[in-house]
Amino acid sequence: MRTSARSSASSIARNPITPSDLHVRPATPGDLPAIQSIYAHHVLSGLASFEEIPPDIDEIRRRFDEVSSRGLPYLAADMGGSVVGYGYCNLFRARSAYRFVLEDSIYVKDGLFGKGIGTALLSLLIQRCTELGYRQLIAVIGDSGNAGSINLHASLGFLRSGTLRSTGFKFGRWVDTVTMQRPLGDGDGTLPDADPLEA
Repeated sequence: MRTSARSSASSIARNPITPSDLHVRPATPGDLPAIQSIYAHHVLSGLASFEEIPPDIDEIRRRFDEVSSRGLPYLAADMGGSVVGYGYCNLFRARSAYRFVLEDSIYVKDGLFGKGIGTALLSLLIQRCTELGYRQLIAVIGDSGNAGSINLHASLGFLRSGTLRSTGFKFGRWVDTVTMQRPLGDGDGTLPDADPLEA
């Protein structure tokens, strides 16, 4: 029997496969040094981020404050007392007609991929953003060969909406950008009662 992507996503979100001691919670300022370290590794070693110089702790704090000030979720994955991943959602675009659309970012500590950390983070982000009244969630993924991120998003109901060819140049080669999209709540099936930032 074929199962829709949305039905599969709902099942996975209800029953994520995670380490027994993994706890996903709102991030705090005290988590930012660990978050900066996790992100710096991805900037220096991978193509998920198109940044080439890791932002320092002050810039990470500024970004954290920006997301938090908008009432948007910024989460930390804690395992055994250590931050092993983080994720957040921010506005997809600043122009007002995009106000029902968010973009997610998920990063997991090196060496801990495939343990359900990304699934736990993204599942809770989807839940929180739905509760806030947003209608679409976008993933902008660096590198069309980034199977880990593409498969993570697909497992939670995201569909591939496009590939921007050779939009990045990093580590001496051209890199694609993959976009994926998932409806939240009623998606475009109903008109909104209120703007998320005003609700």
